[in-house]
Amino acid sequence: MSEASEKIRCDACPVMCYIAEGKTGACDRYANADGQIVRTDPLTLLNQRIEDGGEITPFLKSEWDGNLVRDDEVFVTANGAGTTYPDYKPAPFIVSQEIDGVDCITVVTEAIFSYCGAKVKIDTDRHIGHEAAIVRSKGEAIGHVMTSEYGSQMLSLGGVDHLTGGSKAEGRATCDALMQLCNKEAVELTIDGGSTVIVQAGKPPIVDGHREERMRVGCGSATIGMFASQWKGLVDEVVVVDDHITGVISEHQAGKVLDWADTGIKINGRRSTPGRYFQVAEPGLGWGGTDIEDPLKILGPWNAKKGAKPGLTMLMVSTTGEQFGYYVLDENLEPQQQDLPSSLQPSVDLIAENCEPALCTVLFMGGAGGSLRSGVTKNPVKLTRSVQALKTSVTCGGAPLYVWPGGGITIMVDVTRMPENSFGYVPTPALVAPLEFTVSKDDYLTLGGHETAIRTVPDVLESGGEYGDDIRAIAPPAGSKMSAKKVH
Repeated sequence: MSEASEKIRCDACPVMCYIAEGKTGACDRYANADGQIVRTDPLTLLNQRIEDGGEITPFLKSEWDGNLVRDDEVFVTANGAGTTYPDYKPAPFIVSQEIDGVDCITVVTEAIFSYCGAKVKIDTDRHIGHEAAIVRSKGEAIGHVMTSEYGSQMLSLGGVDHLTGGSKAEGRATCDALMQLCNKEAVELTIDGGSTVIVQAGKPPIVDGHREERMRVGCGSATIGMFASQWKGLVDEVVVVDDHITGVISEHQAGKVLDWADTGIKINGRRSTPGRYFQVAEPGLGWGGTDIEDPLKILGPWNAKKGAKPGLTMLMVSTTGEQFGYYVLDENLEPQQQDLPSSLQPSVDLIAENCEPALCTVLFMGGAGGSLRSGVTKNPVKLTRSVQALKTSVTCGGAPLYVWPGGGITIMVDVTRMPENSFGYVPTPALVAPLEFTVSKDDYLTLGGHETAIRTVPDVLESGGEYGDDIRAIAPPAGSKMSAKKVH
C-alpha cells in the first residue's frame, strides 16, 4: 500500500491535503482522527446565560449537567463549524430556532476569503508614513497608508492583489499578518520612508519603540476653541502646536470673542484663517505630530508695533498635553523658557484629560459574494438580494457587522467583538472567517434554501456535525448580548 493511500484526502479547501492518522493538514484546521477528517477547533455556541469570559460544555450526552438549554439562549456560530468547500453542498450547519418569536434559520459556515483584508486605525498624531506609502511585514509589501483621520493614522492591508497577485512570499506574508491581526495578536509593520509600528487590536500602538498613551483632543485650532476661556487672564499668548492646524489664541476667533489683546507673534507657516496655520513644520514624531522638538522653531521675530513687549508671557502646548513650555519675552523680544506657573497646570491637565486612550482598531473586510452562497441556497443571487434588502442578517462569529451598500456582500467587522481565534487560513493563500446568515424560515425557503439539511439546536448539541461533535459554549462578544442574531 502506498503512503498516499494510507492517508485521507481532505476536501475542505482547494489544497486537498492528504492527511495521515493523527496529523493535521497544511492549515492546521483539519486533522485525521481515527480515519475521519475532523475540525481541530470545537464548534462555538454563544449562550446568553454565560457571564462574560465564562465557558461551558453544552453536551446533551453523558457530560450534560442536567440544565435545560433553550433554543433562544443559544446561537450557533461558524467558529469551528467547517467549510462549504466544495461549495455545491449545503453549509455545515443549517439551524432552525425561534428568535424573538419568529421561526428562523441560521446558516453557518467558515468562509474562505480570497478577497479580504483589514482596515487598521492607529490612534496617534505621530507621522508614521506618507499617504500611499507601502506597508510591509517581514519585508514583504502587504498594504499601504491611507488618508489619516482625526487623531488617527489609517492603513489598508491585504486584498487579493497582495494575497495572490504578487510573489508567493508576498502572499504568505500578507496572509500571516492578516490572520494574526484579525486574531488580535501583535504584528510589527514597517512603512517605507516612515516608522516601524507594532499593531494589536484593542491595544495601544507602539511607534518606533514609543508606546502611545492618548490620541489628540483635536487639532490646534479646535484645542484653542475648546479651552480659550481656561487661559484668559493667566497668560498673554497660547500656541497649540499641530502638524495639521496650529492654533494661536490672540488671532483666533475664540480669542477675539474674549477680547484677547494682540501680541505681535509671528508663525512660520501658511496662514489659513485668523489664528489657524498650516504647514508650520514637517510631519514627524515630535510636538503635535511635527518633526520638531523645540517648539520655538515655528516662531518668527516678534513685532513690537503689533503688541510684542518685554515680559509678555506665552504657553506653547501640544494637542495631547504631553509637551508644553512656558516662555517670557526678554528685552530683545526673545522668548526665554521658565517653569510653568501652577495657575496654568490645570489647563494643560485638562487637555490631557480630554484625550481618549490611544488604541489600535482592526476591521476585517471581505467579499462574501462568491460560491459560498451555494451553501445557503441553490440560487446564490437570491441570498445577495436578501442581504441587500436587510431580510437576511449577517454576522461573523456572532458579532454584528457592517454590510457595504451596492452590489455583492461586502462586510466589515471589528475583530475585538468576535470570539478568540476566529480566523484561520488555507495555503492558497486565503483567510478563513466565520460567517452566519440568519433569515426567517419562510424567507429561507423562498430563497431556495437547503430544506432537507435543516436541523434543530438540540440535534446539533447531540450529534455535532460532519467534522465532529466537539462543542463549546461561551458568552456572547462584549456589547452584543446576542443581539447580533436578530433578523431585520
